[in-house]
Amino acid sequence: MGMQVVLLQDVAGVGRKSEVKSVAEGHARNFLIPRGFAAAATAGRIKSLEKEKAVIAGDEKVQRDLLLKNLESLSGMTITLEAKANEKGHLFKGIHKEEIVAAIVKQAHFEIPVDAILLEEPIKQIGEQEIPVSVGAHNISFKLQIQSIS
Repeated sequence: MGMQVVLLQDVAGVGRKSEVKSVAEGHARNFLIPRGFAAAATAGRIKSLEKEKAVIAGDEKVQRDLLLKNLESLSGMTITLEAKANEKGHLFKGIHKEEIVAAIVKQAHFEIPVDAILLEEPIKQIGEQEIPVSVGAHNISFKLQIQSIS
C-alpha cells in the first residue's frame, strides 16, 4: 500500500523538493523519512507547503516585474566599455556577455541575466553597437560604446 510523503529535497527516481508523492510505505519508513529526504504528508504540512509555494511564486513575480522595469530603463541607454585595441580599432581581446553585464551593473546599477544578452560572438571592434536583449517575450536593445584605451 502507498504512503503520501512530502519531499524535503530532490530524490532521484522519486521527485523534486516540495512535491507530494505516493511511495511504497516500506520505502518511506525505512529510507526516505529516516534519512531526512521526506516527511509524512499530513494536512498541516501540505497546507504550509502550499503557503510556501505561494510566497515563492509572489517573490518570483516581484523579481520578474523588477527585471522588466530594469529592461525598460536599459532600452535606449548607452553603456560604455573601454578596451585595448590596435590602431585599426581591432580589440586585442573580445568582449563577452559577462563583461557587458558587469558594465550594466556598474553604470545602470542593476543586473540582467547573462543569457538575456543576444550576442552571437564576442565583440572585437571599437565603436558603437546595438545590443539586443530578450527576456521571455520582452525584447529591447541598448547601445554599447566601446572605446580604445592605450
